[in-house]
Amino acid sequence: MRRTKEDAEQTRRAILASAMDMFYEKGYSKTTFDEVAKHINLTKGAVYWYFRNKPDIVAALINDFAEKYMELLQQFFAQYPTVSFERMIQMQLFINKQIREDEQFYKFLFFITCQMEWSEAIISKIQPSIEQTKQVTRNLFIKSLDTLQKENQIRDDVDITIIAEILMTMYGGILDAAFTRRLVNDFDTVVATGFNLIFNSIKTESAEK
Repeated sequence: MRRTKEDAEQTRRAILASAMDMFYEKGYSKTTFDEVAKHINLTKGAVYWYFRNKPDIVAALINDFAEKYMELLQQFFAQYPTVSFERMIQMQLFINKQIREDEQFYKFLFFITCQMEWSEAIISKIQPSIEQTKQVTRNLFIKSLDTLQKENQIRDDVDITIIAEILMTMYGGILDAAFTRRLVNDFDTVVATGFNLIFNSIKTESAEK
């Protein structure tokens, strides 16, 4: 029984990897279950055994990405447990490094950012998973900013929830520009510069010294 469960999980992961390859190469709407199956020498029926439709596959890919993302954050904070403006920038550069070095990580983010056609049906199916993943980053930013504000490094008049939203939106825009080759300058440099510009605008006088 154990071996059967292991085989089933391996097949499930193979289907997800195949779908990710197809989505990355052709886009969501142009990918069929037949292509996903043939890519790994399975029948279409075998794919349907694990996933009822493409939104189910996308939801599973998002959940797998969220798990990987949490693992990466745990690795980072195991190395750098203290909070600072510089640590927040280093965290984003750590994620950038993963994007460059992990092909599946790159393909997923490229697909979600550039190759996903967001119809109403798809959004209703996978929006909860996407929001859950975004909330991890949002809460992390808010927690870090709250710590810095309590340490008198961020001005009291600053709404840290708005700053967290700005940081997330800015990073998403830079990531999109990098994926679509519209970014003229180095990816890491643009991210670090953008974060520093925002941080410098909210720091207290004592934090600037």
